[in-house]
Amino acid sequence: MNTALYIARRYLFAKKSTNAINIISTISVLGVFVGSAALIIILSVFNGFEEVVLKMFNTITPQLVIAPAKGKTFDPNTAYFKQLSLNKSIYSYTQVLSENALLRYHDKQSVGLVKGVSTSYLKNKSLDSITIQGKFVIQNSSGANAVIGSAIQNYLMVNTNDPFTQLQIFSPRKGIRSGSVNPADDFVDLYIPVSGIFEVQQDFDNIAIVPLSFARQLLQEDKKISSIEINLQKGIDADDFKAMIEEQLGAGFIVKDRIEQNKALYNILGTEKWAVYIILTFILIIAIFNIIGSLTMLVIDKLKDIAILSSLGAGKNLIKRIFLFEGMMITMAGCIFGLLIGLGFCLMQQKFGWIKMSQENLLISNAYPIGLKWKDFVLVFVTVSIFSFMASALSSNLSVKNINNLNKDL
Repeated sequence: MNTALYIARRYLFAKKSTNAINIISTISVLGVFVGSAALIIILSVFNGFEEVVLKMFNTITPQLVIAPAKGKTFDPNTAYFKQLSLNKSIYSYTQVLSENALLRYHDKQSVGLVKGVSTSYLKNKSLDSITIQGKFVIQNSSGANAVIGSAIQNYLMVNTNDPFTQLQIFSPRKGIRSGSVNPADDFVDLYIPVSGIFEVQQDFDNIAIVPLSFARQLLQEDKKISSIEINLQKGIDADDFKAMIEEQLGAGFIVKDRIEQNKALYNILGTEKWAVYIILTFILIIAIFNIIGSLTMLVIDKLKDIAILSSLGAGKNLIKRIFLFEGMMITMAGCIFGLLIGLGFCLMQQKFGWIKMSQENLLISNAYPIGLKWKDFVLVFVTVSIFSFMASALSSNLSVKNINNLNKDL
């Protein structure tokens, strides 16, 4: 067995001449224990929120979007796109025609994005999970219907239970110069009933989803579309499929995955998590560096033992390693127990949901979500190990200096 490690282990459990050393060592262990547990719990909670938010966003965000590199629209009736729509790796292939328009309901009006989609859009079985009022239906026996975001509903006060009042949509008419005698002639004016309200997030909640045929009539566009939304079959790698499409389409089109479609969201989620990690790490560093006081007092307590070791031929490096291992064992013990307790708490929260959030949240469970990732455990362990080594190395160097000073005084 390594001599330094053996002596350090004996010192860790040996009886001290004063209780102050035990108390300081216990405080150091508890500080690292609480810091490690808190860090893994907070990171797991952020993972849980990230999974919940991305799940809601992914409900309405396709895996891949194909859009023109220049201009707003393109012709989807080419041989390539017809062949792509028949690809067996694709679960849903949705043609989209979208443009901003003026929405009016009773005496209120607002600008929103009108998004016309083909019928394959409804293959997404998760749309009902974001519907907070009515039903997610854009076509029935009566004709076209609209499903609008909660931001539009809140501003226009749309009532889905009122069959007699429909949503009025205005869009500039193509090929007409402004300055007509009757300003209404400059716009296409259509009515459509609202069948449901959905809610995801502010950027998405300002959208009115309508059938593609309705959007073509409103925007006076017979052939072209704005984009193609693709969702893949289970087991198909989206990155590989994206790379294949990009290679085949060339520079004339842009293919975006979910991260590229929601860059701001992913950046915010990542930034918040790392910010919390850095803040809690600083607190953890303070707890770890308490080991300096504990080891300094241990050196004073074991001065006679060190003198005996020196007389037996032990050099400064051996003495340094003894206190280095001593500090590492104290802090790593707190880290391991903290990770185990943090893991246990997270598992219990996942199973029983003890800690609740506001009862007003309708989209997710009332319990705080937990997402366990093995990378977070490795991150916390490595973080504690690095700063534990730094603190222990500093302590061992200071301890040797203290020994030399005490020997000179003696």
